[in-house]
Amino acid sequence: MNVSAKAVLACVALATAAACSRGQEGTRAASGPCAAVAERTPAPALALKSLDGREYSLAALKGKTVVVDFWATWCPPCEFQIPVLNAVYDAWRDRGVVVLGVAVDAEGAELVAPYATEHAIRYPVLLGDEALARSFGAVGFPTSVLVAPDGSMSRAHAGLVEKDELDARLACLQPSPPAPEKAAAPAAPPS
Repeated sequence: MNVSAKAVLACVALATAAACSRGQEGTRAASGPCAAVAERTPAPALALKSLDGREYSLAALKGKTVVVDFWATWCPPCEFQIPVLNAVYDAWRDRGVVVLGVAVDAEGAELVAPYATEHAIRYPVLLGDEALARSFGAVGFPTSVLVAPDGSMSRAHAGLVEKDELDARLACLQPSPPAPEKAAAPAAPPS
């Protein structure tokens, strides 16, 4: 079996295992989109350049919700995640949500840039590595995390995630609309 086939099998096996894993208490994690993002920890530092040379950092994006997707060009499931992330990017960018794809390919921009163009990736693609992905909890690819406006992150999600699920989780991290102001009680008539 060649190295590429082994990499594909490892990617699929890890994504499958992660999708079937149980929570810390030995039971499935609580269901519902908000339960999936309720337990958060501080996000590791992330400061990387995109394919177009821009600097992106979570510190600079504090106050925004950020979808961080770790992926690789050699990972077939990662290719299927791209249209979902493009749709999330299009639907949420006007609401202050940032989508970042972090490619972990060791070959860097030379390999990633043509792949990103060929697959019509519309969100920023950053150049990272597997060590950074592991610091965010990645055990396989694709792995996504949501970083809340306060800089905390949800538990890493290994494997594919559907747009409806991401939309629901993003909605949970959005600030609640302000409560309507109560009208002042009418003044009592003079006696």
